[in-house]
Amino acid sequence: MTFRNILVLAGAAAALAACVSDRPMPVATRAAPTGVEGSWADPNGIISTFQAGTFTTRTTDSNQLLASGTYINTSPSLVEISMTSLVRKTQSKVNCALVNQSQLNCTSDAGSQFTLTRRM
Repeated sequence: MTFRNILVLAGAAAALAACVSDRPMPVATRAAPTGVEGSWADPNGIISTFQAGTFTTRTTDSNQLLASGTYINTSPSLVEISMTSLVRKTQSKVNCALVNQSQLNCTSDAGSQFTLTRRM
């Protein structure tokens, strides 16, 4: 090996060594959810989805649509849902309070209460 080849290899090794850093690489993290946007489940496993003002409820086994409607945020922690049950063919309103980022306590206009838990 010639002296020139040794210098070229040494230069390449030095250039590669300069690319290595002892600093830890930043890790991408998921932002904590805010508001009610996203998927929620009731104790029976029924999935409710809040997305851009649209509300849907589906079964987990067959993904059958049970209810649909709209929602509005009446405050940062209160949501009003107007929905139509496709099973009962009835319309109703439900008011929900965001207790924390993973729990939504709801009361229907008929007075029944239920809790939804955020799905991640």
